[in-house]
Amino acid sequence: MSVERRGEFAFDYLLHEGTAPTKVQFHFLEELNLPVAIQTWELPVGGSEGMHRHDGEQALEEFSLVVEGSARMHLGDEILELEAGDTALAPAGVDHDLINAGEGPLRILTVWGTPGAADFSSFGSARASKEARALAADRTKGPSGTPPSR
Repeated sequence: MSVERRGEFAFDYLLHEGTAPTKVQFHFLEELNLPVAIQTWELPVGGSEGMHRHDGEQALEEFSLVVEGSARMHLGDEILELEAGDTALAPAGVDHDLINAGEGPLRILTVWGTPGAADFSSFGSARASKEARALAADRTKGPSGTPPSR
């Protein structure tokens, strides 16, 4: 199968002692040959994933992309406010929680897997991304090469 339709294999699941069941779709569970899990989550208004961490023998990194809605994410000592299009990365061993802070459903694309490095430097999009990040970093520096004071 090369296409999975939205909601086709979705199920309700209580994540990490969260406050309400989350609708989860685990994309291409048995077909995917990448060393990651790709899931779509839909949290109800006020719903929470539950504070947790992935460490030890089951150390995982967890990437989240807000597809729809508003989220509040506790990530270590930070509290992040996220809107559609925003992303966050929870490194292995860092406490984190995701909460639907909006007035409608929160849809998240989450990708998680075992930490490890991959070399994408031979791909043009990776080189272009590095250049874009360098330009963005240069824009945030003041004339002396240090970040501007506030």
